[in-house]
Amino acid sequence: MMEKRRQYTSEFKVKLVLELLREEKTVGELAAHYQINPNQITRWRSEFLEKAPELFDDAKTTKARKKAEEAAAKEKNRLLKTIGQLTMERDFLQEAQAIQTAKRGIL
Repeated sequence: MMEKRRQYTSEFKVKLVLELLREEKTVGELAAHYQINPNQITRWRSEFLEKAPELFDDAKTTKARKKAEEAAAKEKNRLLKTIGQLTMERDFLQEAQAIQTAKRGIL
């Protein structure tokens, strides 16, 4: 029988991460105490620390960051399309060159 995945509240995750950041217990000790995989706790800590600066951003900064991320994503997509197009053109030209070389070899 498969065990159901446990769901943890964000409050519990924050409590656990803060406990870890106090450095009173190791990841292993916390994992054993709460019966959670140490890798999960480490992921929660990483996510917490990654998102912490956003807590002090104002709405204007957050909006500007999102706008910049969207612009970067659009540019990335444009560049990927260009790479795809250029790859197709290169492959076509290589094939055409191979055919021409083969024809010259026959003549």
